[in-house]
Amino acid sequence: MENRNTVLYNPKEGEQKTTHEILSTVYDALEEKGYNAIDQMVGYILSGDPSYITGHNNARNLIRRIERDDLVEELLHSYLGK
Repeated sequence: MENRNTVLYNPKEGEQKTTHEILSTVYDALEEKGYNAIDQMVGYILSGDPSYITGHNNARNLIRRIERDDLVEELLHSYLGK
């Protein structure tokens, strides 16, 4: 008899991507598809509409792992060096 119980997947620490890695992957995916990556990412951050991000290389799913307010906060910290 087949086991039909739900199995939880817990990624190992090494498999979890950092915000920087996710943003780099999303940027590269947008560039590969011929989009202006910065404009598209700004559109997503401001609107929350995932259609600004391509599904290429799983970019749309990756960026949705980051809460937008956390993303803006991290970007500001990085930009200001604080």
